[in-house]
Amino acid sequence: MNKPIRTVSIFCLLLFLALALNATYLQYYHASALNDRIENGRVAAATFSRDRGAILAGNQVIAESVESKDQYKFQRVYRQPFMYAPVTGWYTYGNETGVERAQNSFLSGEDDRLFVNRLVDLVNGNATKGGNVVLTINPAAQKAAFDGLRALGPGIQGAVVALEPASGKILAMVSLPTFDPNKLASHDFKAANAYASQLAKMPSDPLLNRAVQTTLPPGSTFKVVTAAGAMQTGDYTATSLVPGGPSYRLPQSTKVVHNEIPNCGTTKIPFTQAMQWSCNTSFAPIAVDVGANGMHRTAEGFGFNQRYLEPDQYPTQAVSLYPSGMDEAQTALSGFGQGSVTATPLQMAMAAAGIGNGGVVMRPYLNDELQSPSQEPLVPGHSEELHQAISATSASDVSKLMVATVQGGTARYAAIPGVVVAGKTGTAESGRTNPDGSEVPPYAWFVGFAPAAPAASAKVAVAVMIQHIDRPTNEIAGGTLGGPIAKSVMEAVLRSHG
Repeated sequence: MNKPIRTVSIFCLLLFLALALNATYLQYYHASALNDRIENGRVAAATFSRDRGAILAGNQVIAESVESKDQYKFQRVYRQPFMYAPVTGWYTYGNETGVERAQNSFLSGEDDRLFVNRLVDLVNGNATKGGNVVLTINPAAQKAAFDGLRALGPGIQGAVVALEPASGKILAMVSLPTFDPNKLASHDFKAANAYASQLAKMPSDPLLNRAVQTTLPPGSTFKVVTAAGAMQTGDYTATSLVPGGPSYRLPQSTKVVHNEIPNCGTTKIPFTQAMQWSCNTSFAPIAVDVGANGMHRTAEGFGFNQRYLEPDQYPTQAVSLYPSGMDEAQTALSGFGQGSVTATPLQMAMAAAGIGNGGVVMRPYLNDELQSPSQEPLVPGHSEELHQAISATSASDVSKLMVATVQGGTARYAAIPGVVVAGKTGTAESGRTNPDGSEVPPYAWFVGFAPAAPAASAKVAVAVMIQHIDRPTNEIAGGTLGGPIAKSVMEAVLRSHG
């Protein structure tokens, strides 16, 4: 073979080799990325031609796929969009959020637990159908939370979470402001993208699920954790006398702590009185007495510094923080939920639930059952103990303090006739300023559970957080704003229990 022919032969061989390598790269290594590209119309058509499973709350369908009248076969529809949007999220090609994302493989029918169903569909020549996800949400509690929060006004930013203390079931999860997932799931992709851009630019951030993705200082609601830490030392009971007075100077500091309400006595007052009137001058020195390590240990027992929602329950969550290694001044501030302590509404609902459940904190979960396309139960939800945060005796003592706070203190707005209710209010300083230099108004909180007697019999625990409301600062209080909402949610759950 002469040299020119040999050169051409080698060149052609290299070309075939390059072609083979490129085909291998595209069809094997790069296949997933190409498949996921938003402009891949063939994949989009295949995605929307599948009958995606439904999402249910109780026996109510809140998300499902219906036959479409456009070039695609199915359209995702959300039946109560604004109430459930933070929970369900939305589904469109290349983008899922909320439960739609957490359970995407099951809802789409690709999950291995639906293999038999896919096989039957294949044999019968039917298209693959997705499985159904039944949530733990109690529709009545969800509506009570949504209506109560929305009634506070059009500018409201806040969240409500309700839990079943004995199991960890999430009975309500509401966040405002909210959005319409139907517009984001539209097959008119240009309009959907425009709506998404509009939402993303809004200062109120309606796409944020404040129930699990926003952490703020919990204020005086954290006093239930401080009280729990105190009881665990063995030096305190519900009948103990604790420090009181109108002011308290932080250790090794010139900063002085004051109370919002002048009902905190002079030197020593009953622990009940300190909780009833939310005495900062009591809980700051109590936290110092418990110590940084004891406070840290107690907070982590209730779930702080951890991710406890499993990815198949909800895809994203913020971590509530109780830092370690704080000095005495920082520990004192943490005693009434200020300083470096931050929490999500879910975290504070877990704290209330743990006290109402005899000190046992259950891992929260959102999926009550996974069903086949024919509604056959496949995977039941399950409860799991997260921590024994405090002893049953300590939980009982803290519960007594919280009951007294509802019966004759700042949490009286959550009282339910004929039911023993435990509660705690909170108004937390934001510690931030607006662009004009003015201080950001405080955050209002409320936590509670019912019934609170007999011990460890709670059927529902609730946390209400008001991040922003268009009212004067002197009208922002956890009791007046959050108490009635918590009451209506607890009543809705208790009615469902008969």
